[in-house]
Amino acid sequence: MVNKKLLYTDKKIQIFLKFAFISDLLSNKSMDITVEKSKPLKGTIEIPADKSITHRAFMFSALTKGKMLVSNYSRGADCMSTLKIIQNLGCEVNFINEKQVLINAKNAIKPSTAPLDCGNSGTTTRLMMGILSGQKFNSKLFGDISLSKRPMKRVIVPLEEMGAKFIHNDYKLPIEIEGADLHGITYNSPLASAQVKSCLLLAGLYADGTTYFTEPYKSRNHTELMFEYMGADINIENNTVSVKKSTLNPTDITICGDISSAAFFIVAALITPDSDITIKNAGINITRSGILDVLKEMNGDIEIINERIISNEKVADIKVRYSNLKAAAVEGAIIPRLIDEIPALVIAATQAEGTTIIKDAQDLRNKEADRISAVAGEFKKLGADITETSDGFIINGKTILEGDCEIECFHDHRIAMSAYTAGLICKKPIKINEFQWVDISFPEFLALHSKLTIN
Repeated sequence: MVNKKLLYTDKKIQIFLKFAFISDLLSNKSMDITVEKSKPLKGTIEIPADKSITHRAFMFSALTKGKMLVSNYSRGADCMSTLKIIQNLGCEVNFINEKQVLINAKNAIKPSTAPLDCGNSGTTTRLMMGILSGQKFNSKLFGDISLSKRPMKRVIVPLEEMGAKFIHNDYKLPIEIEGADLHGITYNSPLASAQVKSCLLLAGLYADGTTYFTEPYKSRNHTELMFEYMGADINIENNTVSVKKSTLNPTDITICGDISSAAFFIVAALITPDSDITIKNAGINITRSGILDVLKEMNGDIEIINERIISNEKVADIKVRYSNLKAAAVEGAIIPRLIDEIPALVIAATQAEGTTIIKDAQDLRNKEADRISAVAGEFKKLGADITETSDGFIINGKTILEGDCEIECFHDHRIAMSAYTAGLICKKPIKINEFQWVDISFPEFLALHSKLTIN
């Protein structure tokens, strides 16, 4: 049980309790839901804050030795895990209202009196390993059953090359981190990974010399943009990023909406007849907007309006209308730009004329679940014509989804939301077991869907 007094001391913030203690919900309460065929989706919604940017805003604020106001942050359980950890490391956390939190890092970063709980969050784990590797004290990270199965070797190996020291369970959690003096390295990553890149750049803030990271394709670049925004000594050249030992400046941040969350609503509108929706305040960072490019290529009626820059991130509103989709080939450099949106993209592909082939996405097997196996297996139950490959899928469309089945989400929020999206067009109702895992990233999901169907 989380100590509520540690994280929430202001009575005005009781509204956050249901988000902060999702771990209790996930451990003790199973929420199965039934999804029925939907009427057209109509209206305007504002998508919740970007999960990836929220993680970074919370963590980076802890490195500033000052005060930072973070506005419009994600209230998903994963980001709450990050917030709790920085508090355990000495940050003062004060909620101004339900959209703003003031983080005072004056006394951070100092040793935690207890092991640090990453919950279900791989981002929390890998990025905190970079931060904690360069400290002068020892730390221990652990997580839930699902997270404890996920591989951490991809960050441990290069961090050890920098001088970091670990005690681990075959490269999995729980992991003990021994304080060490780090030195910069030149690392050529075999895969495009924002988590590996961010981990090494964070370690580079504490390392002697310069840390270079090169990846085969450019992965999401929220760390680089926020480093620039907060004054780190960083250089970006094509697919190579380098950083020197430096201190981040406390800089107030406003976080845009999460394109990964928006993806489910975009696909839902594209495949549900007569739908017409607008999603406001969505991040359209070029390293994250691959889903928009592919869906447009598939003949999706998607319009980007009101583009602007907020806290060094590109933001816009997105208009989406029901469309007659066609198949596409999805592979290569675009995969890192839409890796988290592939489960939603698969649903779109079932409603597209022709054969959609998704390749080079083998990293999906290392997510909360093996998303390739889980998506193929569960969506076949719906009536999808889908074949699992070693690194993706072959989907034949257009297919009538029958429904009348139970879907397992395997503790994976994106599989649960993709199944819900598919259920909107199934001929018969479907049951999704343990839908509460959606709260990991998107506790507002069902409420926003309800808003679009009240018309």
